[in-house]
Amino acid sequence: MKENSYTELMKSSAMNKKKLKENYILDLYIEMFLTEILLKAEKESLLARIDKAIDERNKENFDLLSEQFRELSKRFGT
Repeated sequence: MKENSYTELMKSSAMNKKKLKENYILDLYIEMFLTEILLKAEKESLLARIDKAIDERNKENFDLLSEQFRELSKRFGT
């Protein structure tokens, strides 16, 4: 079995740490991207349901959906 020198082990360790950091950042970007997609889809759905409530002159449903939309916007700072 070939033994690695201390220097080679340190280089290998540094490369592994760099790869872990890059993977973490990539995972973070992916999570942010997916969260943004879900938020946009949920907002679009709520807006469509709010429009329908307006068209049907359903004030109770409009108020409920509008509150949900406000909470969603508050939760995600949009």
